Amino acid sequence: MRKYNELIFELSKPGRIAHRLPENDVQETAIEELIPSEYLNDDELDLPEVSEIDIIRHYTNLSNKNFGVDTGFYPLGSCTMKYNPKINEDMAALNGFVNLHPLQPEETVQGALRLMYELDEALCAVSGMDKMTLQPAAGAHGELTGLTLIKAYHE
Repeated sequence: MRKYNELIFELSKPGRIAHRLPENDVQETAIEELIPSEYLNDDELDLPEVSEIDIIRHYTNLSNKNFGVDTGFYPLGSCTMKYNPKINEDMAALNGFVNLHPLQPEETVQGALRLMYELDEALCAVSGMDKMTLQPAAGAHGELTGLTLIKAYHE
């Protein structure tokens, strides 16, 4: 069985086409009429000529080499690689939450506000803290929030 460890260009064979586009049914316009000539490249495009199956296998093989939270444990990171349980993603996608907007009238977001209030109360109860914030999204935003709180505490 062929290994797909080569570059996509190494799989290229003249004349191979992965997909043929349908005939153009739109009136053509010379590219020079749309884009100034100083922005146009006269060089021949050096694109690989590969079959559809070679493209699929090549990029599937590359994707299998990626490491992510769905393929292994990654204990670090504050946003990009953290583990979000799938049930949390499902809950966040519920109709009452997925289309919320920060500028919605308060009367239309009471369920979400109640959820955040009760979460705040629960986090305070288990942590022993008096106050909690759900404001920072993640990553640098969370770090900035933490530093701002530390600074405010010492002032």
